[in-house]
Amino acid sequence: MDLTPDQAALAVERHNCPNCDAPAGSACRTRGAKTAAKYHTPRFVLVPALREALEIPVPADRGPGRAWKQGPALAVVPAPRTERPIRIGYARTSTARQELASQLEALHRAACHKVFKEQISTRIKVRPELEKALALAHQFKEAAPETPVIFTVHELKRLARNAAELMTLSAELQDGGIQLELLTGPLTGIYDPNGMGALFFAVLAVAGQIERNYIREKTLEGQVIAASKGNHGGRPKVIDDDMLTFAAALKDKGVPVPDIAKKLTIKVGKNAGKSPSVASLYRALAEAEAAAVDDDLPLRPKPVHIRRPEDPLTAEEIDLRERLQSQPHPNAEIRN
Repeated sequence: MDLTPDQAALAVERHNCPNCDAPAGSACRTRGAKTAAKYHTPRFVLVPALREALEIPVPADRGPGRAWKQGPALAVVPAPRTERPIRIGYARTSTARQELASQLEALHRAACHKVFKEQISTRIKVRPELEKALALAHQFKEAAPETPVIFTVHELKRLARNAAELMTLSAELQDGGIQLELLTGPLTGIYDPNGMGALFFAVLAVAGQIERNYIREKTLEGQVIAASKGNHGGRPKVIDDDMLTFAAALKDKGVPVPDIAKKLTIKVGKNAGKSPSVASLYRALAEAEAAAVDDDLPLRPKPVHIRRPEDPLTAEEIDLRERLQSQPHPNAEIRN
């Protein structure tokens, strides 16, 4: 027993006795209407610190063994107020194609007083609904400082883009005395930004940054693998290399570019089966010519004359034949 005998007696007398109906402030009594020498067991077990005690004697000033007298009424101590916490919910998706229903349902199950939602990319720094939610949380905390205010989100990645933003948000919550609640994930729970909660926010920031770096690395790795297979991503070309070569050949023959555009057909994309615009064709030809100049290469191969057996030899060909015939055979020495 951690309490002194007097402290134990006072602690017991704060409760009514379930055995003899002695009111709070009075000692227990016997069946003969005398003050008992010991408090009844059902009474002192109501005190957590005395539950393991075998007996609690009644102090001498209560007159054990004498006629029982009711003690003075104890001052009623009001029970501490238990304020119901105020929850401010926030839900977000990156695009309009993603659904918000699951987040909103979870926030409503958490009994949020007000839920803010928006569909906006994480890359956008200014998120109006998030700012409104934080402003309302600060207003509640200023109006009722003793009432817990909890900022509730479905998961951590709905809050910030990177570690720096998450640390800024945690500092704002810490300054306002606002708690953070995560409804899903391995760290589900309510966290106070003060004390040990500040360390939690720092760990979350590092974990969030590591996760984003991992996603970025896997994305880049996937792009490299796709490029090795010939898939470079992006929109398909309206004018591919075959079309460009054909267009350049027609242009060299003097065909006007508008007429060339009518002869071309787009193969893929939403405009498949249509002819490219004249502006697109002009731009493609200009880019190809500029690239050829930069590489010091012709836009397309020079035409090659295929010689038939009956065609006469040119002077260069005759000279080359004579020089080849005048050279000794490489295997001549071996044969001799």
